[in-house]
Amino acid sequence: MTSPLRRRARAFTLASISVVLASSTTACLASTGDVRVLQDELRALRSSIAQTDTARRAQADTAMLLISRANDSLRLLSMRFSAFQANVSGGMYDMNRQLLQIQELSGQSQRRLQELRASMESRNDAMSAPAPAVAADSSKPAAGPGPAQLFQVAFDQMQRGSFGVARSGFQELVDKYPKFEEAPSAQLYIGQSFAEEKNAAAADSVYQLVVSKYPQSKAAPTALYKFALSLIAQKKTVPAKTALNRIVKDYPNSDAASLARDLLRTTK
Repeated sequence: MTSPLRRRARAFTLASISVVLASSTTACLASTGDVRVLQDELRALRSSIAQTDTARRAQADTAMLLISRANDSLRLLSMRFSAFQANVSGGMYDMNRQLLQIQELSGQSQRRLQELRASMESRNDAMSAPAPAVAADSSKPAAGPGPAQLFQVAFDQMQRGSFGVARSGFQELVDKYPKFEEAPSAQLYIGQSFAEEKNAAAADSVYQLVVSKYPQSKAAPTALYKFALSLIAQKKTVPAKTALNRIVKDYPNSDAASLARDLLRTTK
């Protein structure tokens, strides 16, 4: 028979083994649960990172699209601005030509005076003509028209578009009456008649002749301005700007000087 002491020792040993086994099982179960929690957290983190990357990629694509649209808008604005500058430049050129025409038309009162002077010259010629003789002396040349008459007749032909006839009349006036007060204007109209016939070389030559022949006349700055316009039309901007600067320098108070300053600002 087993003694009571041995039974007690065996019972204690079995109880100790049970405690140890229970403790080991609990420890294993805790470690497995922690691993699963950690794995779940890692999966959640990866999913969050993936979502963040997708959102950032979408934002980057949107930003690139906006930048591309902005660049397209800038290019369109640049093209429109260039077209606007070209239109302004052309408009200024046309406006200067119109102002010059207005300047010429403003001399209508002076043209009216020329008509009156021409009429008076005709009447004086008629009154001073000798009484008709029995036989007219054909050896004596008939008296020609005066300078005012010549100017008016040539100017009327110019207005009608008969530029060759007008040019001949103005040239006759300049040759016969070089001291006549409208001789510089007659010379200017000779140049303009060539310009109307699209003969730019001849017109430019006459415009320069007006300036050199009548530098102190009111026709000189106008001739220089017409010369500059002709050069601009021929794409000769450097000599054109030289002519415009000369107007501003030598004839600062003339109407052509104001036009020249405006044209200098738009001529490149």
